[in-house]
Amino acid sequence: MNVSEKISEIIESKRSLFTNVSDQIWEYAETRFEEFHSADLLCQSLTNEGFSVTRGVAGLETGFIGSYGEGHPIISILGEFDALAGLSQEAGSKSFNPISVNGNGHGCGHNLLGVGALSAAIAVKEYLEENQLAGTVRYYGCPAEESGYGKTFMARDGLFRDVDVAFSWHPATMNAVMHSTSNAVIHADFKFLGRSAHAGASPHLGRSALDAVELMNVGVNYMREHMIDEARIHYAVTNTGGFAPNVVQSESEVTYLIRAPKPHQVRELFDRVVDCARGAALMTQTKMEFTIQGSCHNLIPNLTLEKVMYQHMKELGFPSLSEASIEFAKAMYDTLTDEEKQSSAMFVGKEMAKRLKDRPIADFIAPFSENAKFMGGSTDVADVSWNVPTAQCVTSTWAFGTPYHTWQVVAQGKEEYAHDAMLLAGKAIACTAISVLENPELIENAKRELKETLDGKRYESLIPSDLVPPNSKQMINSY
Repeated sequence: MNVSEKISEIIESKRSLFTNVSDQIWEYAETRFEEFHSADLLCQSLTNEGFSVTRGVAGLETGFIGSYGEGHPIISILGEFDALAGLSQEAGSKSFNPISVNGNGHGCGHNLLGVGALSAAIAVKEYLEENQLAGTVRYYGCPAEESGYGKTFMARDGLFRDVDVAFSWHPATMNAVMHSTSNAVIHADFKFLGRSAHAGASPHLGRSALDAVELMNVGVNYMREHMIDEARIHYAVTNTGGFAPNVVQSESEVTYLIRAPKPHQVRELFDRVVDCARGAALMTQTKMEFTIQGSCHNLIPNLTLEKVMYQHMKELGFPSLSEASIEFAKAMYDTLTDEEKQSSAMFVGKEMAKRLKDRPIADFIAPFSENAKFMGGSTDVADVSWNVPTAQCVTSTWAFGTPYHTWQVVAQGKEEYAHDAMLLAGKAIACTAISVLENPELIENAKRELKETLDGKRYESLIPSDLVPPNSKQMINSY
C-alpha cells in the first residue's frame, strides 16, 4: 500500500467524524474573532485524537495550536473556521433562502477548510505513530481570516519560527495546486471629530466630521488615477454621525482596505491615504485619528512543495459523483448571471467551460503550471509563506462558476461533493507532509527556494508591534 492509499484509508475511516464537525461549524457560522463554539469543537476533536492543545495563542481568544510528536521536522497545517456576516442561507436550497435576516453564513467555505486541515493533521499523526517516525505535526487554529488577519498576529509573534514547512488549502470550483502571488493589504479605520451645531440656525458654528469623511473619500478617488494598476483601495463609511440632517455631525468614521503587490508599495499607498485624511481634516477644521486594524503580506509560492503536492493530487483523483450531486450542481450553476458564467468561462478557457457547463463539478485535477498567477485579493497565509515554505491546493467544493462570498457558497456547504472535495484536500496535504517527513532534502530545497525568492528581504509585520487582537468584550461593545 503506497502513501496515497494509506492516507486515504485513514481519512475515510473517520469520514463521519470530519463531515459532522464541518456541518456543525457550518451551523455555528461565527464571524471574525467570535468563533468560540467552532474553536471549542476543533480543540476537542484534536484532544480526542491525542493532540496536546494550547489555546489563546498570539493573544487570539479563538486561536490555538494542536501538536503531536517530537522534534523536527515540524509540519504546520493551517485551519480556518470563520464565517461572514449577512450571508445566512439554508443548506441544500436551490434559491436564495436566508435562515435569519442579516444572519451569518459560511460564504467562503471555512467550515470545510478548517476540517479538511484537521483531517490532514490527524492522518499525519496516525502515520507518524504507526511508522514510528520522528517529527511533529501541528494544527494551527487560525481565526478571523476574513479581514481579521489571525495568521498575521501569529507570524508577528513568532509562532512559525521553528516550523519547517506549512500547508493549507481553500474551497473553490477546481481541483488544483496553487502557484500564486497576491496583494499585500493594510486595513485601517479613520475617525474624524468635529463640532455639532444647528445646521439651519447656526451652521457657521459647526465643523462637520461627515464632510471630512466625504472629502477624504474624494481625495482617495482622485488618487486612484495615480497608482499602479494592480493596486486596489476600497472603503466603507461605518459611522455617518447620526440620522438628523439638521445637525452638523460631530463625528464620523470610515474604514479602508489598501492593497498592492508588495509590502513597501502598500505602505507607500497607505501613507498617501493618510495624507488625504489629514488634508480633509485641515479643510474642515476637524481632528483626525486612525488605527491600523490588521494587515497581511503578499503570498510567496513554493514550487518545491507544490510539485510534490500535485503528484499526490493526481494519484488521489476526485471521487465519483452521484447523479444527485450533479443535478444539484446544475441547479446552482443555473442561479448564476450570464456575466458570472462568462467570467468563469474566460478563466478556464472555452473548451473547459463547455465541458463544465453540462456537468458543473470539476471531477478532475487541473494541470499544474509553473507560471505564477496573480490574485487581486489578499490572504493572511501570505505572512506564513514569508516565514516558512508554504504550499496550498484548492478543491471543487462548489459548482463551477460559484462566486466567493455568496449565498450559493453557503447553500453548498453541506453537500456530498463538498465533503468529498474537503477530504481530497486533507489527503493531498497529508500525503505531501509525509513525503516531506520521509525526504529531508525536500525541506532543504524548499527553504533554499524561499530564501532565493525573498532575495535578502526579511519579514517585518505590517501591523504595529503594540496592536492586539480584539477580545470578546471589545467586539460586543463595538456593536
